[in-house]
Amino acid sequence: RRQRQMCIRDRDWIALIALVAGGVNCGLIAAVNLDVFARVLPSATAARVAYGLVGLAALHCVVLLFRLGAEND
Repeated sequence: RRQRQMCIRDRDWIALIALVAGGVNCGLIAAVNLDVFARVLPSATAARVAYGLVGLAALHCVVLLFRLGAEND
């Protein structure tokens, strides 16, 4: 029986990295009240854009989970 190789594309990796960065940022906000995005980015608008991109990355990762689940069947 031949095994199929799971294909994770570059945009999947980018979405996963963005999701991890957003998760770490949320954890830091909860633990020590430190918002790294707001501190590093030059304006509140830039921070809001970063939060929006993390949200889009989360939606992409949901689709990725279903795609990887379908490849395992």
